[in-house]
Amino acid sequence: MIEATWELIIIIIGIALVFDFTNGFHDSANSISTVVSTKVLSPRNAVVFAAFFNFIAAFGFGVAVASTISKIVELNYVQTEVIPYIILSALTGAIVWNLITWLSGLPTSSSHALIGGLSGAGISAAGIAAIKWSTVSLVATFMVISPLIGLVCGFLFMAVVLNLTKKANKQTAENYFKRLQLFSAAAYSFSHGTNDAQKTMGIIVPLLFSIGYFGTAVDPNHLPVPLWVILIAHAAIALGTLSGGWRIVKTMGYKITKLRPVHGFAAETAGAATIIGASVAGIPVSTTHVICSSIMGVGTTMGTSTVKWGVARSIMIAWLLTIPVSALIGFVTFAVIRVIIGY
Repeated sequence: MIEATWELIIIIIGIALVFDFTNGFHDSANSISTVVSTKVLSPRNAVVFAAFFNFIAAFGFGVAVASTISKIVELNYVQTEVIPYIILSALTGAIVWNLITWLSGLPTSSSHALIGGLSGAGISAAGIAAIKWSTVSLVATFMVISPLIGLVCGFLFMAVVLNLTKKANKQTAENYFKRLQLFSAAAYSFSHGTNDAQKTMGIIVPLLFSIGYFGTAVDPNHLPVPLWVILIAHAAIALGTLSGGWRIVKTMGYKITKLRPVHGFAAETAGAATIIGASVAGIPVSTTHVICSSIMGVGTTMGTSTVKWGVARSIMIAWLLTIPVSALIGFVTFAVIRVIIGY
């Protein structure tokens, strides 16, 4: 079998950062669609604003999510020399699905694409025993729960805001919420960075383990995350956000429901609270799912007819396809690599 070298590890880390970058431009819509559609910030200023808070999230809520991602493949069940090829296959599955959905303008989950890719590649390498199914089950459970939390929080938060401001002058309230939306957008961008950048850290760490970076005494189930890994992961996602995913911004900001600053403020606040809670708990949720459902929840306070459920249905179908399709791509990619390396 062809063994991985430092050069190959560096190349795969580079590909992981490319994934992180595509995550940023794919998910930039999560952070900026509401502030752009409500005209609180120009598109150019919005991406700079979001990228800044994506990066400083490196100093936020620890690395619990990275730890969860690093445990999806049971490192004790696969040969150490194979780990880099599993990671490479997983990244291929995730990046290909990210690009397909970006070209289609669909806001799907980069997180679930990565988890699907890891699962498919791990199974291809060593069978179903190589996957920590309790972690995959946790992710799958929150694939359903987190959007529901976002939907309910968005609806309830918006209802409370409407009740508190029902006697306020409409124009005065509008101006007030334009300023408040800057804070909610910052909170959402920060929460996006805390959860999504950690997923790339969670696949770089096993790569380092595979070449003995941590020494021989380290427990593969409790791998540390070096500071330099944290910083480059956040830098990559921030640069991706800076590039802007305008196709998806259009879908989320304009096609789901009509947004005003008060709606953007409510959706971003509800979404940020949901994601930060998940990050602290070490749960890799989809920031895309959460903000989409928060927008839908906010929209329903204006009546269910104001939400374009046909668009929402297309988004949900893409959500359901993410893990199985990226897993299939990861599985096939490793099967091809297996032949090349003679494993």
